[in-house]
Amino acid sequence: MVGESPAIRRVRSLIQTAAPSVAPVIITGESGTGKELVARAIHDLSSRCSGPFIALNCAAIPDTLIENELFGHERGAFTGANGLYLGAFEQANGGTLVLDEFAEMRVEMQVKLLRVLEEMTVRRIGSMKQVAVDVRTVAATNRPLEQAIKEGRVRDDLFYRLNVFSIELPPLRERVDDVPRLVEYFIREFSDREHKHVEAADDECLGSLMSHRWPGNIRQLRNVIERAVIVSQSRKLSLRDLPREFRHPEPPQWLKIRLGSSRAEVDRELIFQTVAFTGGNKARAAAMLGLSRRALYNLLGRYEAQAPPWRPNGASHNGRNGTGNS
Repeated sequence: MVGESPAIRRVRSLIQTAAPSVAPVIITGESGTGKELVARAIHDLSSRCSGPFIALNCAAIPDTLIENELFGHERGAFTGANGLYLGAFEQANGGTLVLDEFAEMRVEMQVKLLRVLEEMTVRRIGSMKQVAVDVRTVAATNRPLEQAIKEGRVRDDLFYRLNVFSIELPPLRERVDDVPRLVEYFIREFSDREHKHVEAADDECLGSLMSHRWPGNIRQLRNVIERAVIVSQSRKLSLRDLPREFRHPEPPQWLKIRLGSSRAEVDRELIFQTVAFTGGNKARAAAMLGLSRRALYNLLGRYEAQAPPWRPNGASHNGRNGTGNS
């Protein structure tokens, strides 16, 4: 898990706590936040690390096939069943089974899954025999589970059975401080793979990456850096190596201010929020504000010396990362 933000340190602590146990785990988070990576870390740090690690994407399997994929079938169980097939639970015996996007399973299938989790036995399609399994189950979803339970998409008894340990992964936009480390990590990965000599991202490039909202989270960042490394012609990534939306980001349409603020407070908020939008890149912020860099530094110094203004969403004066690249 790359990063040192408080959010990711909490995740690492929860992984360390959950790993030694055999109890089920639920991992929640938006798509691309690294849920399977966390599941793998739990497995690797557990006593089951030498056993199998099986990951099944429940959302990618048609309803008519999910039971077969989970529990397997006997030879002759149905047309085309020409041999014995072990389902995911038997494949993961002695190890860890990850049920990715488990909340997408139909409710009838959730009933069967709950029984297996409670009894730790499976019955293959076409058989009357119960087969004992020893599996640590990790369930992952990008759905808000409370809402899914209210809507009847997820059975509450299945949720209670799985929710012994719960790990929530923050979206990348809430751990912006980790972006430089992630960028460095992915640059190294793809430079080695592509036999390139890219060593880092320049300040302007990094500022753009830090100010992006990242709807696709770490997966999206990884893909952006992969492309940038491939097209780069120098040792440092620059804005021209990034997709167009990073070179010409759309600034926010609204300024968040408190009603009753004075003109000076509005000016102060405009400056701080622009710096935050650029990820702390003062040169870029000055250009957006129509100021020289020296004028922006003077204003920042003056406002920092005054009583701190109201901050929307707990933003730092120096931008989201609290440091600021010139």
